[in-house]
Formats: sequence, structure tokens, C-alpha cells
Amino acid sequence: MSKPSDSIRASATPCVTIGWFTASCVLVSNIIGGGIFTTTGIMARDLGDPLLILLLWFTGALVAVGGAMVYGELGSRLPHAGGDYVYLREAYGPLAAFLSGWTSFTIGFGAAVAASAISFSSYALRVVPMQDESGWIAKGLSLSLALLWSATAIHCRGVGTGGRLQLILTTTKVVAIGGLILGGLSAVIGQGRPLLGAPAAQEPTVGAAAIALVIVTYCYLGWNVAGYIAADIQNPRKTLPGIMIGGTTFVAAIYLLMNMVYLSALSITELAREPIVPVAEKAAAALWGPQRGRLVAAILCLSIAGAVSAMTWAGPRVYWAMARDGMISSWLAHVQPRTKVPARAIIFQSLWASLLIVSGTFEQLLVYSGLVLALFMALTLSTIFRLRQAETIHASHYRAPLYPFLPATLVLGAGALVISSVLERPVESLYGAITVLTGVPLYYLRRRSRAK
Repeated sequence: MSKPSDSIRASATPCVTIGWFTASCVLVSNIIGGGIFTTTGIMARDLGDPLLILLLWFTGALVAVGGAMVYGELGSRLPHAGGDYVYLREAYGPLAAFLSGWTSFTIGFGAAVAASAISFSSYALRVVPMQDESGWIAKGLSLSLALLWSATAIHCRGVGTGGRLQLILTTTKVVAIGGLILGGLSAVIGQGRPLLGAPAAQEPTVGAAAIALVIVTYCYLGWNVAGYIAADIQNPRKTLPGIMIGGTTFVAAIYLLMNMVYLSALSITELAREPIVPVAEKAAAALWGPQRGRLVAAILCLSIAGAVSAMTWAGPRVYWAMARDGMISSWLAHVQPRTKVPARAIIFQSLWASLLIVSGTFEQLLVYSGLVLALFMALTLSTIFRLRQAETIHASHYRAPLYPFLPATLVLGAGALVISSVLERPVESLYGAITVLTGVPLYYLRRRSRAK
């Protein structure tokens, strides 16, 4: 393992300007993208049981909050820019850290930003339909790229400017989602609908439930994002655990309440009926009429725009930290003297995401992204065992409860999800393994170049 002094040197922050509330907004926006508005219909089709669907979302909430507790300790011990990359570097060495950063670039942030930007354009066109002879608007390319590069420009202007954008986007979308939940539950009670409908005739299989839990876990991913921007947060050693745990718990409550609205507004058969994906719009139409579908689409646009902004802020901190360690080109370690942000790393990620938007290859990446990210989540969670053995416990460090039971359960659970996904989707698993292993020769090429 590298020395703690090395990690502090390599992860020094360019600027510290945001408080716990803005950091919490980044976390909430990063988690709440489009998944909660779209995935329950898929689960209804595959499972056919509303109680089981709610149970899986609750299980995902427990996993996310438990993971946030473990990550809270990791962030308290190593409150430096880079998040998972820093934790893996200190516990398992530079190769594991490099592969984590490589995965973040290709899948974790790059593909996710591209997919979110395209989702934004598709829903924006439902709010304001446009005619376009060239096809760029119809394909969503111009709107997707406009969103991505608007977020890029704002975050390159400085942490303060980016923080204000994130604050506005997050508070607006949380208020809108809160209105949707309160209005939906009020309509359900007023119309005398049951809170949970009857299950379908089909019997859910263990394999279908496992894949559904993978989908739910993917919708909760993002609770570790505060660790990526730890160096931008005031007093991260003290505030990071509260940001991760509190923000994740808040999102879990939103997810459970949203699903209560869906399962009350529509029967399990209606949820599973085509079109399956726009479940939030279908629920709104059932409660208030078809014209309210545009309102839900507008809320979804806000949600996705906030997620794109959060990932545009957080992801580049990984590559910046890697460049400071010499694992990738030092060109990406440059910090703008005036804005105090790693603008080159931000632009680097946005260029890759733009390429995925234009080429469409992001769709193949997203098929197996949940599997690869679950694998690295398990690996990162396991670093707590190495770090507790290697370092002295200080009074200022937050300590995750129920150690070692909690991290061990989470690691085993994530490992079981990975194995289940490999058995159910072997082709996607192979592509995921190829993507990760491609980083191995890149790591040794860079190491050889540095040696010369």
C-alpha cells in the first residue's frame, strides 16, 4: 500500500468552497436520474407482484444506506478527491486503482453521462415537440450535446458557479418530485384506490427477482459521489459521512413513495402493459388525465439535467487525481489558475461522452454497466478491512456501525449479484470483463513510459 502522505500529496485540492448542503445536492442529483421514472414497469412485467416490487426497492434502500455508512468511513479516513480510486489505491495498490478509474471513465461516468443526455433530449421533445428537416433535433443529438456542453461550460467556470447550478437544479426537481408524490397520494386517497393492487397470476422466479434487484441497485448507485468531490467540500473528514448517509436515506424515501404512487395509480397488469418504460407518465395520466404527461416529462427533464450536471462535476475529479499520481498524462492534472478547477479533465470527459452520444455505442456499454459497477462497488467496500488493519483509529474518524458484519454482508451481496448477472447474461459479462481488462495493458504502458 502507498503511504498516507502520498495520498494526501496526490489528492490535494485545487479549491474548497462548498458546504454540506451543496454537496448533498450533488449526491441527490447524481442518484436520482431517470431510473425511478422508468424501471418499475419492467419489474411489473417480470415479477407481477406489487408487494415484491416494494420489497426489492426497500432492500435496495437498505443496501444503499449500508453502503453509504461504509463509504462514510472511507471518506472520513481519506477525504481527498477521487473517491473509489483513492480508497482502492491505498488498500490494493495502483493497478486496482487504475482499473477503477478506467472503468469510471468508460462506463461509470462517460457512458452514464451520454445515456442521460440522450434521455433528456427524448423527454424534452415530449414536452416541446419540434419539427426538424436535418434530423438532428429529431434524433436528440443537438439537445443532448447542448445540455452536456452547457453543464461543461458552467462547471469550468468554477466550483462556486457549478455549485449554484447544482443547488438550483436539485432543489427545483426535489420540490417538483415532492409535489408529484403528494398530489399522487392525495388523488389515490380521494379516489378510493387501494395502496397496493392484486398480484398477477404469474409466479416470479428467483432469477427474475435477482435481475430486478440488479436494476434497483443500479438506480441507487451514486451514493458514493460525494467522495469524488471530497476535496471541494468544507471539512470533509467530518461532513462526508453525514452527506452520504443523510442524502442516501432521503433518496430512498423518495423512491419508496414514488413506487407507492405507481402501484396505487395502476394495477400490476397496467404497469406491465406496453409502453412499459414511461411508468411515471402512465401513472400521472391515470390519476389526472393524459394532459399531465407533459408535466411529468418536464420533471424528468429536470431530474436528468441535474444528474448530468452532477456527473460532469464529479467524474473529472477521478482523472485529475490519477493524473496527479502520474497514472495518466499530467496534462489532465492542470488546474485553471483563475477558476481553480480541473477544466481539462472536465472537457476530456465531455469529449468522450459526446463521442458516445454521436456514435450511439453507449447503448452497448449500458447493457453491462450495472454488472461492472457492482463488481467495483464490492471491491471498494472491501477496502475497509485493509484500511482498518493498516491505520490507527483516530477520534476524528467516523466509524461504520456493525463492523465487520455490515461491510461483509454488503460485499457478499454485491458478489452474489455479480455471479447471478454472469449466469443470466454471459455475453454482457464477457464484454464487461473485456472493457475492464483493456485497462491492464494501458496501465503497464503508462508505467513503462514513466520509467523511461
